[in-house]
Amino acid sequence: MIGLTTYLARAQMGVWDVRAGYLPEVYFKGVTDAGGAAVLLPPQPVDADIAERVLDGLDGLLITGGNDIDPARYGQEPNPNNDKPAPQRDDWEFALLGAALGRRLPVLGICRGAQVLNVAFGGTLHQHLPDVIGHSGHRAGNAVFSTLPVRTVAGTRLASLVGESVDARCYHHQAIAELGEGLVVSGWDADGVVEALELPGDDFVLAVQWHPEESLDDLRLFSAIVEAARDYAKGRSGIHDACR
Repeated sequence: MIGLTTYLARAQMGVWDVRAGYLPEVYFKGVTDAGGAAVLLPPQPVDADIAERVLDGLDGLLITGGNDIDPARYGQEPNPNNDKPAPQRDDWEFALLGAALGRRLPVLGICRGAQVLNVAFGGTLHQHLPDVIGHSGHRAGNAVFSTLPVRTVAGTRLASLVGESVDARCYHHQAIAELGEGLVVSGWDADGVVEALELPGDDFVLAVQWHPEESLDDLRLFSAIVEAARDYAKGRSGIHDACR
């Protein structure tokens, strides 16, 4: 059972025009195609107890793409190019991530999810990447994804999953700046932009700046979180059996 965080934004369907929790199908199709079951987690008021109760029913957490994190979270003033802050989603995802790490739940971050992971560990973000690298090649605009080669770092979990390099589908105007304490970079692009990071060790905590859900002919990252979740579920079942 993999929980996937969702958007909270305006949605239109027929005569209806309302705020809604939603997620593009490709995210949960990646999970189900890899053999997992997807549970959608809409942003909502949260505290530590709620986060723990939600995770009680899950074997893995996938933090999805979406709008920019409020830069106040990492001690900066907002760039004019930023999205309007979404504090409820920020609160929700940081609470879920903290609780997941506390119980060693497998975690996969995608795009915004990579940024949430980095900020949670005390890192910072480049708020508008074109100001740093001088071009907009990582986000072409108009919902058109760029394809960029990413080179993995030898010895990392990511390298063990995808090999030395991967063609990444990108759509982001922000990126990792100062790396969060304890995390390691596991993928770079040709511009020197961090495209993947992870927590070293046995726990599955991996995040990529690109969008693997846009290339579902390659399920390696989704298969990895599903397999890690399966192992987590087996371990939890073993603990419950031992306590009976």
